[in-house]
Amino acid sequence: MGMFDGKKVLVLGVANDRSIAWGIAEALHREGATLAFNYLNEALERRVRPLADSIGCKNVYPCDVQSDGQIDTLFETIKKEWGTIDAVVHSLAFADKEDLSNRFVNTTRAGFQLALDVSAYSLIAVAKRALPLMAEKGGSIVTLTYLGAERVVPNYNVMGVAKAALEASVRYLASDLGQHNIRVNAISAGPIKTLAASGIPEFRSMLAAFAEKAPLKRNVTTEDVGNTGLYLLGPLSSGVTGEVVYVDCGFNVMGS
Repeated sequence: MGMFDGKKVLVLGVANDRSIAWGIAEALHREGATLAFNYLNEALERRVRPLADSIGCKNVYPCDVQSDGQIDTLFETIKKEWGTIDAVVHSLAFADKEDLSNRFVNTTRAGFQLALDVSAYSLIAVAKRALPLMAEKGGSIVTLTYLGAERVVPNYNVMGVAKAALEASVRYLASDLGQHNIRVNAISAGPIKTLAASGIPEFRSMLAAFAEKAPLKRNVTTEDVGNTGLYLLGPLSSGVTGEVVYVDCGFNVMGS
């Protein structure tokens, strides 16, 4: 009997089998959860559907979180299929490559708006639609952030600002939705070689430096993050909300 038997979880942001969101999804599936996934476009659908099929999941839906109409349609479909929902995993972020590699002072207005919209506002938009499906019995929402939200990380630039906005949104949503017994938390994962990370210049050298300096002397895995996702999405964290939980082999505690 799994911890998530009978629980229904929407997972947003799987891109391939190296995605952090997929690591969380695998952990949820292992514990008995019924899952649903989104995809942005046809190219990503060709990656997401086989993964969903591999765990016997047929609930795979289109949704671009920059479109309120598509978010509405997704949650209307979820309501029709499931009625209620127990948890949401939000693993969505994007910034133009130029705004990551250029000097931060040269961030464009359009690039700033794009990064904040996809990486931070989408959490608020998703939480708004999840609320009526969770209001009766409560639920949990978990998003993914990074240390660049609070410290300067080379080549992270506007995404660091977006993640800072995301972390503030977690706290405000936790306060706002707590009356409905809906908890909102974030996982701050160490660097992992994902599709999104491939857009960050010099990412390989970042991985090497991380493993050298982190107290556990290794890189973080999607399994590490998946296990923490289980904790935050499930009953073991029933009194935890508005928190940023680090899964980074202790890197964030170091002074250098």
